[in-house]
Amino acid sequence: MNGIRTWMKLLLPLAAMLFAVAAAAQAPQEGRQYLRLKAPQAVDTGKKIEVIEFFSYGCPHCGDFEPSLQNWLKTAPADVQLRRVPVMFQDRWIPMAKEYFTLEALGEDARLSPELFTAIHKNGLPAWQDKAFFDWAQTKGLDRKKVEDMYNSFAIAGKVNRARAQAQAYNVQSVPVIIVDGKFLVSGETVGSNAGMLPVIDAAIVKARAERPKS
Repeated sequence: MNGIRTWMKLLLPLAAMLFAVAAAAQAPQEGRQYLRLKAPQAVDTGKKIEVIEFFSYGCPHCGDFEPSLQNWLKTAPADVQLRRVPVMFQDRWIPMAKEYFTLEALGEDARLSPELFTAIHKNGLPAWQDKAFFDWAQTKGLDRKKVEDMYNSFAIAGKVNRARAQAQAYNVQSVPVIIVDGKFLVSGETVGSNAGMLPVIDAAIVKARAERPKS
């Protein structure tokens, strides 16, 4: 009996160490599941950790990722702020970038972005046609003239130009792509799947938080 107890005392610390090593190996790692950018960018969120999603309403992968992102937002840390930046890899995505900024300016992006993804990818809405978007927005209770005026405004044109510049600064080549605090990149390619991005985003947030100056 004493021999068994002695072996147990020896094995338990070893088992604990092996478990810790296995857990560390499975945890998201910088340089593997998320990458440190060679040219970090300043953030727009001040004291909050900035999480940017580069996306497009025209991207089916972004549409698939949207429900997961919305669920993540419900429990995101209080010191984290999401910003969404539409990309324009093709001409048809330019009107959709304007549509996102229009909904954002009207305070309707959180409510209607998921629905617009569904309208495009499940219901066949040709959202690259501005009239189709205006018609759709009207069915969602928005004032059509306010939508049209905002969509065609200089403010939206300026946001579109800034979005282009941001995508270029971060060298965004595919979407969805997440940038954490201007310095870490998470994508389906680094993780292995879009569905697996969220825990990696959380890990990058922890890393970014630790690297921020202590107030």
